[in-house]
Amino acid sequence: MAIEMPDDREDIITAQSLAQTAKFQEEGYITHAFCRKGRCSFVLGTTQHCLASGDCLIIPQQSLRIRHLQESDDLQIEVIYVSVEFIAMATPQSNYGMYGHLALFENPIMHLNPEQQKVCSINFEYIRHRLELPHHHFHRDAMLNAIQCMIIDFFDFHVELYGQRRVTNQQTNIMQAFLALLERGDYRQQRQVAYYASEICVSPKYLSEVCHRVSGQSAIYWITRYTTLEISRLLRRRDLTLEQISDQLGFSSPSHFVRYVKKNLGASPSELRS
Repeated sequence: MAIEMPDDREDIITAQSLAQTAKFQEEGYITHAFCRKGRCSFVLGTTQHCLASGDCLIIPQQSLRIRHLQESDDLQIEVIYVSVEFIAMATPQSNYGMYGHLALFENPIMHLNPEQQKVCSINFEYIRHRLELPHHHFHRDAMLNAIQCMIIDFFDFHVELYGQRRVTNQQTNIMQAFLALLERGDYRQQRQVAYYASEICVSPKYLSEVCHRVSGQSAIYWITRYTTLEISRLLRRRDLTLEQISDQLGFSSPSHFVRYVKKNLGASPSELRS
């Protein structure tokens, strides 16, 4: 399907299909989608997901690339891709954003009730409408406002569905710094909590406590999560040998790599690749 690219396309792109999501993810866009009718299935990382009528999809991590997309013939979906930079400017100063971000890493689909579906529909329609007014003297400010409204409503949906986790500004900042190191790719060579704690200038114990408080998971969980997603991605590359993948990820030996994969992915690299 045709993709609409407004004048400020570096900020916001709209579509009626998820077909080019992987491409836009690679280019630095965050995916937001609302399914009006039909259904589609896809894989994120190593997990299969199904998006159905009335569901909302948000993929905040660029490291989670969508694969194996299958869309039903009757699918009606609204997709809004927003650049990482524009999202950063539009996201309200709320500690809840970090919790929501991490929760969406685990489950990017929210099953909305009828009232939430109505609110989501209004937001998507309004953003599309504002994009059709590029000559408005305050167009960029209007778009920031529209995206921020959408994000705030997403926060509200998420709290309603999963509850609210209270965290401090300090805890949020530490978690953001930790995730920034993981998004940078440090896990490819560093998989010890002590390394990340040292980079952030806190103790390993405190970093683990913050991770539990903010995300409900340990620091080592997130390090392993990013590492196994990268391993799964590299195993799909048939041009790389298992030894090359082991070297790229800083394992001391191929046998150590095999043991790590078996422990964390439940099968050997060769079995996962077959």
